[in-house]
Amino acid sequence: MLIFKIFRPAEWAELRENGQTAGAPVDLADGFVHFSTADQAVETATKHFAGEERLVLLALEAETLGDALKWEVSRGGALFPHLYAPLRLRDVLWSKPLPLVDGSHVFPDLET
Repeated sequence: MLIFKIFRPAEWAELRENGQTAGAPVDLADGFVHFSTADQAVETATKHFAGEERLVLLALEAETLGDALKWEVSRGGALFPHLYAPLRLRDVLWSKPLPLVDGSHVFPDLET
């Protein structure tokens, strides 16, 4: 199953430069890296990244993250994937821009 992480340009640059990251400021504050499923990603962008440009969407295979990935109850009682380990660049399957068009982020096909 693919899971997704939205990064701002500086966060994406840090991951590419260092090969791993503890995540965005919210991840550092919470002690884990927040991810979303395909069904949750649009709401995550709307709620936490409204109006932000130049975002990057990362896709990872949940099963490859091992026991460090926990599914925990969050927004509205839904289970969200949380990574209790550094996010490693080698685990990223793909990255794609998440353009802002007319106030909404335009997502690529999340199934591939």
